[in-house]
Amino acid sequence: MDDSKSTLCSCCDERGQVESETCRKNEPVTFLFPMYKPEIHEEPQVVYKDNQQNPSIFLYDFVIDSIDTPSGRVPIVDTNLRFKDLIGSWKVRWGIGRMNYRVIPGIYGIGRPDETSPVFVTANYKMSFDRLRKALSGLNAWILVLDTEGINVWCAAGKGRFGTDEIIRQIEKTGLKKIVSHKVIIVPQLGATGVRAHEVKARTGFKVIYGPVRADDIKIFLAEGMKAKPYMRSVSFGFVDRIVLIPMELVQSLKYIAIFFVIAFALHLTGIIEITFSHIYPFIGAVIAGCVVVPAILPWLPGRAFSLKGWILGFLWAVAVIIMNGSLNRLKVTDIFAILMLLPPISAFLSLNFTGASTYTSLSGVKKEMRIAIPAIITSVVIGLITGITGFFIRQ
Repeated sequence: MDDSKSTLCSCCDERGQVESETCRKNEPVTFLFPMYKPEIHEEPQVVYKDNQQNPSIFLYDFVIDSIDTPSGRVPIVDTNLRFKDLIGSWKVRWGIGRMNYRVIPGIYGIGRPDETSPVFVTANYKMSFDRLRKALSGLNAWILVLDTEGINVWCAAGKGRFGTDEIIRQIEKTGLKKIVSHKVIIVPQLGATGVRAHEVKARTGFKVIYGPVRADDIKIFLAEGMKAKPYMRSVSFGFVDRIVLIPMELVQSLKYIAIFFVIAFALHLTGIIEITFSHIYPFIGAVIAGCVVVPAILPWLPGRAFSLKGWILGFLWAVAVIIMNGSLNRLKVTDIFAILMLLPPISAFLSLNFTGASTYTSLSGVKKEMRIAIPAIITSVVIGLITGITGFFIRQ
């Protein structure tokens, strides 16, 4: 689609509001003015003028109605998640279409909202949007969706995409001042790092109130007069919170596994070394230790550094591999040393990747750990490879 053109159908009114599902079949009308071009989750892309609601926003299957406001028509969304929504969440957990799982930024309604209804702010990552609309079941409310480029609230705040300027931009673009009579927006606690509340107040007149960490606590938060209880400000990272992230960690490790198999297959074909299962399973186990076991038992592993936790598990796995390979007499000293130098750093490196998903870490802490861990991991791998190759040629 050309950046300078937009096609709207003849069944759309002058504000570009879709009146019928049949609009996709009618003759288009071309508008020549600068446009905003969003990516739309599994819906046709229709661009819109900066001060208008995107007409495609009404085509989502979770939009069940609409409501007229002084700023134009606003879609009303369902608070019940459908099978398609659940499958979508499952797919992105496995890294399938992750960066395209988003909704159009703008204003949405829940129930039958009016000018006194609360306004909740969220990211346009669809899983964040789905969690919020589900939590608002039974309420009348507005949802102001920011353009975070399909990134969740927490990560987008850290990257500066869920922040002051974007909140102000969406308040102005959606005409929120005309939609509600109050001057309050509720921002998720996890987005606080990217928001300067005093600047939002100065530039728009809207006061920022930080809601609870978890959307499930919103109703209690409202019942308490928008006062958060202490537990609403704390971030837990329990067993279930950790294991749901494992699929993404495994998917990210697949590229390393693929490289290993390509190299092993090439060596096998050339006859340089005969690759058997006994050569492969130790590395697969090291990957599982770093991607699956470490996240699952994270709090119980000694040390604060994630790489250290992974190295410990990798070392225990290396010892198990040495024992499972029969007896110590079947392995040369070089073989044992190579296993102890190669497997732990693999688990350590993959465990280090989990720092980006954990609530236990900070950006400065991660950078500090990487400065120490990465050189140590590389050194260990190099020593292990040299030892293993040396042992191979000694046996020839």
